[in-house]
Amino acid sequence: MNRRELITTAVATVAVSPHKTVHPQSRTKIVRDYSAITSVPVAREIRPNSSAEVSDAIRDWSGPISLGGGRFSMGGQVASPDSLHLDMRGMNRVLNVEPQQRVARIQAGATWRDLQDAIDEHGLSVSIMQSFSNFTVGGSVSVNCHGRYVNKGPIVNSVRAIQLVGADGRAHELTPESPLFRGVCGGYGGLGVVTEVELNLEQNSRMRRVVEKVEIESYPDYFNDTIAQDGSVVLHNADLRPPRFDQPRLITWVTTDEAVTIPERLIPRDRDYSRNRELIWAVSELPGGKRLRRRIEDRLFEKRAVVWRNYEASLDTDSLEPRTRLFSTYLLQEYFVPTDNFIPFARSMADVLRRNDVNALNVSVRHSPRDQLSMLKWAPTDVFSFVLYYKQRNTNRARRDAEAWTRELIDVVLANGGRYYLPYRLHATRDQFERAYPEVEQFIALKKQVDPEGKFQNLLWEKYL
Repeated sequence: MNRRELITTAVATVAVSPHKTVHPQSRTKIVRDYSAITSVPVAREIRPNSSAEVSDAIRDWSGPISLGGGRFSMGGQVASPDSLHLDMRGMNRVLNVEPQQRVARIQAGATWRDLQDAIDEHGLSVSIMQSFSNFTVGGSVSVNCHGRYVNKGPIVNSVRAIQLVGADGRAHELTPESPLFRGVCGGYGGLGVVTEVELNLEQNSRMRRVVEKVEIESYPDYFNDTIAQDGSVVLHNADLRPPRFDQPRLITWVTTDEAVTIPERLIPRDRDYSRNRELIWAVSELPGGKRLRRRIEDRLFEKRAVVWRNYEASLDTDSLEPRTRLFSTYLLQEYFVPTDNFIPFARSMADVLRRNDVNALNVSVRHSPRDQLSMLKWAPTDVFSFVLYYKQRNTNRARRDAEAWTRELIDVVLANGGRYYLPYRLHATRDQFERAYPEVEQFIALKKQVDPEGKFQNLLWEKYL
């Protein structure tokens, strides 16, 4: 039996189950992701407030179950047709903060900003998170997120414990020593419902921004020899801007004792981002928009900036929200490349984007050390990640074109020994998915063990399993 036959046979007992029948209360609710490009009709939606309510819902429902939080995944990873959808945002309480131990316990539907509001007064900050604070903690664990935090890697490295409600409705306390813990971090809701998360925290220090430019060929060595070795560095990324994507601008935040230039410790929740939206529209639509953005950003980064770590970590996705999503939307993709293959991938990526006339706003490069904990790991070795932010029309032709050039990019990253990230559009073929994540066999075996009837579903797992 070859590898594909093994996977197909193993998953047949998981994905094909009585729970795939239509529930009598079906198609009463539409679940949409943040980009508004994927809509899934579900049978029912509830918003539990406690682990006990999640347990009751699982026991009482006879069909498939899907779950979502901020719904920032862009390919249906938060929903399944005719399922009971658990909207986890009702579970948004910070349960406990231990300042001396630098530990916090939080419900899975709370956002990073909810946690920041609770820990800032203790002089603490999140250890690992995305660049924006709107994501829910449970969702972040489920995709095994990462950010710009140097030498920190994926969020699994900062998680002390997870409370998971399984297919039988029972709550389990998981620690990093548990195989189930390894599967849940980066498991996209396929093994159960994350209801609580316990996290390690860091000190909320003051940071100074340092902006530099280097030649793209020099960047990998510069990062390894300078950025990675500097203990004062907290955050770092390199921006590659269109159309050539070959002149990285390095943005580094280092700890400092200097006085802050912005008095707020956190970005105000009610900030008006209308000017940002107009600028993003102009950059992505007007002739010369990309040059306009360069001039504005160059002037911005000339300014001296010293802020609290929590201030930079409390960025709001509203600052990226388009004026309207009627005609187009903004999407992300991400590719992880072994550090030695940075240059060949960067060149090939730029070629694919130019040939296909992709309306890319920028590519942000980060670094992650090897992931030694999660099962479906995106960093089996030290990697540079390429985060592509682009604009796409809401037409069938645009979606078909995006599928074609995305598969081309996936082939490029696979040829360079890398992987692609799973929270985004489901353009990859099944063969590409299996080549990128050969650990899927372990995941299938674990799902068969803990969810034998295939209760927990979403479009990601329905496509690739």
